[in-house]
Amino acid sequence: MMSGSDTIDERARAFLPLRPPVLEILLALAEGPRHGYAIIQILRDPAGADLRVETGPLYRHLRRLLESDLVSQSDVPPEGTDDDDRRKAYYALTALGEAVVRAEGQRLAGLVRQTRRLGLLADGGAR
Repeated sequence: MMSGSDTIDERARAFLPLRPPVLEILLALAEGPRHGYAIIQILRDPAGADLRVETGPLYRHLRRLLESDLVSQSDVPPEGTDDDDRRKAYYALTALGEAVVRAEGQRLAGLVRQTRRLGLLADGGAR
């Protein structure tokens, strides 16, 4: 159980490892606040995650992320939002959410280093 004196980095490590869809959602929000449909579009981008997350599962993930204080929700759209998108709920990373993404990135980077050291991954990523 976490105490009030735990640092944000210690709190963040308690969430690891992240499931791939959760990491991808948090990464999508690392670029700034997004509404649900925009998150789905980012996840479906073949140049990125190329995940097929449907609306129901996305909002279940978002609800859990809200409950865990990894994301926040606002009805106030970011500056420059199109009129069509002004009525949507927007999600953003919290400080804890950013710390979790950073910790997971460090964890994954360590796995990549170990995989390369074992000769199972070439420097360019291809074998």
